[in-house]
Amino acid sequence: MALVSDPRANHLLAALPALEWERVQPHLERVEMPLAKALYESGGKLGHIYFPTTAIVSLLYVTENGASTEIALVGNEGVVGIALFLGGESTPSRAVVQSAGEGYRLQAPLLTQEFNRTGPLMHLLLRYTQALITQISQTAVCNRYHSVDQQLCRWLLLSLDRLEGNALGMTQELIANMLGVRREGVTDAACSLQRDGVIRYQRGHITVLDRAGLEKRSCECYAVVRGEYERLLPGLQAH
Repeated sequence: MALVSDPRANHLLAALPALEWERVQPHLERVEMPLAKALYESGGKLGHIYFPTTAIVSLLYVTENGASTEIALVGNEGVVGIALFLGGESTPSRAVVQSAGEGYRLQAPLLTQEFNRTGPLMHLLLRYTQALITQISQTAVCNRYHSVDQQLCRWLLLSLDRLEGNALGMTQELIANMLGVRREGVTDAACSLQRDGVIRYQRGHITVLDRAGLEKRSCECYAVVRGEYERLLPGLQAH
C-alpha cells in the first residue's frame, strides 16, 4: 500500500485549527502499520497515541485462555490510545493492526500537555471518545443478539468507512477471530453474500460490489454507530 505523507489524512488532525496544528505537527512521527502489528498489549503502559491514516486498528479484548473478540475499529476517523487522556496509562484491551497501512504517533507527554490546554484538540478527542464508546456498546449488543450474517455486514461496512476504495485484505479465519465466532459461520455468511452479488471473496481479499445491499442486510447497529459519529464529529466521516 502506498504511504500517505500528510498526517491530515487523519480526520481529527485535519480538523485542528491552525494554531493547534502548528504546535502538534512538528512532533508527529510517521509509522508504518503492517498487518497484525500490536500497537499496545493488554495492561501495558502506553507511550504514544496513534492517528491512523491508511491503516485500520482493531481493539480486542483477550481472555485468560487466549480467546479474543473485537470491541471496536479505529481508522482515519480517530485515535488509538484514549487511555492517555482519560487519566490512565494502560488499558485492558489490545490494539492490533487489522488492515495494513500507515499512521502517525505522538509521544504521551506531548499529547497530555496539549490536552491539558483545554482547547480544540481536547474537545475533538472527547467527542471522538463518546463516539467510540457508542461503537463499543453497540458491538456488545450486536454480538449478543444478531446473526453472524448481520455481524459480518456491520463489520464490513465499518471497515469500508475507514478505507479508500471497496477492497479489504482479510481472511475468513481472521474475521472469525475478530467477531468471536466460529470460522464456519463466517464462511457461510460470506458465501451467501457472494452468491447474492454483494461481495466477491478470493484468496483473502474481499471486494464489496454492492454497498447498498450490504447496508440492507446489516442490522441497525451500523446505522446507530455511523449516526453517532456524524452527530459528534460532523464533516469528519469518510464516504
